[in-house]
Amino acid sequence: MGIVQARMGSSRLPGKVLRPLAGRSVLGRVVQAARDSGALADLVVATSTDPVDDAVVAECRRLDVPWHRGPVDDVLARFVGALDAHPGDAVLRFTADCPLLDPEIVALVAAVYRAVPGLDYASTSIARTLPRGLDVEIVRADVLRTLDRLATGHHRVHVTSYAYTHPELFRVLGVTLTPDRSDLRLTLDTEQDWALVRAVTDHFGDVSVPLAELADWLDGQPALRALNAAVRQKRLEES
Repeated sequence: MGIVQARMGSSRLPGKVLRPLAGRSVLGRVVQAARDSGALADLVVATSTDPVDDAVVAECRRLDVPWHRGPVDDVLARFVGALDAHPGDAVLRFTADCPLLDPEIVALVAAVYRAVPGLDYASTSIARTLPRGLDVEIVRADVLRTLDRLATGHHRVHVTSYAYTHPELFRVLGVTLTPDRSDLRLTLDTEQDWALVRAVTDHFGDVSVPLAELADWLDGQPALRALNAAVRQKRLEES
């Protein structure tokens, strides 16, 4: 199953998950890309109990996708609550600030996970070769519940980080794709990111664009790539 974490609060770009892109909300694009992967039997949006996130619930209704509401700052608890309500053997984790998510990569990581018996966690971000904003991760359901018992502090905000920072406790696999395109930033966290993402959707429209095609186009757009090249990604400990 897939769980998309989404809420209106954001320290750098409030309300970003419901901004419109080519006729669809940012959250709507993430939901569509996850569905288009064909890798999911179920998909749930995990949002918070904060009244401001009533808007996220309204969008979930419009998108015809189930939702679960939990603590604002304890994202791991939200995920476990969503899993309780919608049981599954494994959870693909998505964040609603990735409107350029590539369904083909989602399907690939899900296939790799299924092909390795006994795997606890797989992710494209352990040894990064993908742009930020296209990462995919999957965790076994019972491992997610174990993380809920063990994780504290910032690990509860980042959901799966306790697993990949404790590889001595879990069977973890990093998935890399070539060529290395980790220099691209395609996530949505700042106004600079928004300018780049909006330029992409203005050009390609309301479709999920395969990474190779998007990267080839951006290779010829140095001014666009420069828009958010200086944005600093928050450290893991910064919640």
